[in-house]
Amino acid sequence: MISIQEQLKQKFSQALVSAFGSQYSNTDPVVVAASNPRFGDYQCNVALSLAKPLQQKPRDIAQQIIDRVDVGVMCETPEIAGPGFINLTLKPDYLAAQLNSIQSDPRLGVEQAEEPQREIVDFSSPNIAKEMHVGHLRSTIIGDSIARILEFRGHDVLRLNHVGDWGTQFGMLIAYLREVYPDALVAADALDIGDLVAFYRKAKVRFDEDTEFKEIARQEVVKLQAGDEDSRKAWQLLCEQSRREFQVIYDRLDIQLEERGESFYNPLLQGVVEDLAELGILEENEGAQCVFVEGFTNKSGDPLPLIVQKSNGGYNYATTDLAALRYRIQNDGAKRIIYVTDAGQANHFAQVFKVAKKAGWLPDGVEIVHVPFGLVLGEDGGKIKTRSGESVRLRDLLDEAISHAYSDLETRLQTEQREETEAFKKEVATAIGISAVKYADLSQNRVSNYIFSYDRMLDLKGNTAPYLIYAYARIKSISRKGEVDFDKLDSNAKIMLDTEQELILAKHLLQLGETLAEVERELLPNRLCQYLFELSQKFNQFFENCPVLKSEEPLRTSRLILCDLTARTLKLGLSLLGIPVLERM
Repeated sequence: MISIQEQLKQKFSQALVSAFGSQYSNTDPVVVAASNPRFGDYQCNVALSLAKPLQQKPRDIAQQIIDRVDVGVMCETPEIAGPGFINLTLKPDYLAAQLNSIQSDPRLGVEQAEEPQREIVDFSSPNIAKEMHVGHLRSTIIGDSIARILEFRGHDVLRLNHVGDWGTQFGMLIAYLREVYPDALVAADALDIGDLVAFYRKAKVRFDEDTEFKEIARQEVVKLQAGDEDSRKAWQLLCEQSRREFQVIYDRLDIQLEERGESFYNPLLQGVVEDLAELGILEENEGAQCVFVEGFTNKSGDPLPLIVQKSNGGYNYATTDLAALRYRIQNDGAKRIIYVTDAGQANHFAQVFKVAKKAGWLPDGVEIVHVPFGLVLGEDGGKIKTRSGESVRLRDLLDEAISHAYSDLETRLQTEQREETEAFKKEVATAIGISAVKYADLSQNRVSNYIFSYDRMLDLKGNTAPYLIYAYARIKSISRKGEVDFDKLDSNAKIMLDTEQELILAKHLLQLGETLAEVERELLPNRLCQYLFELSQKFNQFFENCPVLKSEEPLRTSRLILCDLTARTLKLGLSLLGIPVLERM
């Protein structure tokens, strides 16, 4: 189903051509949701922008548009307000017909993208031999939600995990592996390093304190980069151990990723440098090979180069990112590449993108986007850390969230004098705890920092995952109490929108497609969170004012359909955030 907003846009576009000629066929009619219900449901604001080119008053232009626009089936008679706004109020019969049309649609009327394309979402990106911590939370959760929404819209999405699995630190790790586990490469299948982070720290101490060990580590780097078989085997062992630990977190968060680490692009790095040199845009600066692009300066105001080859001949992140960008365009066929990283990397990616553009590696029709996000802060307003001052491990954060959810559930069950099995309590606490963490992150504007608070994210009364999941469970309790099978409701039953609460709920239900199209465009999952939160609020107002099970037919079935559509919309919307629903909680 074409969204209501899109239908109105098409009709006003036709009216513009009819009123002012074909030269206005590509003019945006500026149809937006009304900012205040007093002004109706939608507004067409194009008349104001046409005043100058048409040399007419906006209200006169608005009247000419109204005289030609064909929205009689959809809307009450359009009204002109203020300097030239056209206010539109949807008809109840039209809304009811739209709801009837989506009742049997598993997509709830949400259209797929008109032009599906190959899209790459680069997210999560932990480093080998370093544990995933709270700093990886936002990239992983935001990236997954964006990928889910793009997939639902019909795009061919490649979810890439650009793991840090290459670099000089591996010389240190391999040297320490040989020292502590001398038989590691012989009995590789039996190797269990244990806590890989502790292993890394011990190796770092040896590297910092022992000159002889440091030299051995440097030699290991050379051997690894040269393709030495034993060194590569040791490197693979370290990578595999990290992957297993990462996967535990990904499974708990229900995250799907395809790993393509820095090492994947290693054979392509020399070609990047050579091609930049051949293009004549590579410059030597203090022994390093660099590209200068306009708009980037250091603190002194001097031009800031993007280094693609260090003075010692080594490569860096910029070289790898340029190689990855080229590969994703040329080999993966990406039309949009989305990088989900912290805001601190904004300058780096801006430079990389400009260099790629200067080199002619960005063909027309390919879009590259950096999706930055802010910090996760503790309740004291500083970076969230453990008591010892270290970054909070992601697994510990999730465990703590589940523990808090379990305690909250126990308290609620005691208050309600309910008896539940231990299996039920663990299932609910796990789902609620992890969902609360996800939603608390996604419901914020990703560009902003946010304060991490278990009490706030588990609140049953705020804009939280528990509040939304409870709204879903509440609807399911209606079906159990009334012994109603929502799947067997009469699809031909007439939907009746007689009360204000029914109308408000109906209008909001029909805005899901518009919301998802906006998230697809702006890459802001918090817009979907806000939509779902408002849906829950509007449903609660409907439920409190409009009896459902006690109503007589045909009103009872009509209201049951509204309940069912709300539950399905909540379930679908939450699934696109990576959040499951519960039938009971």
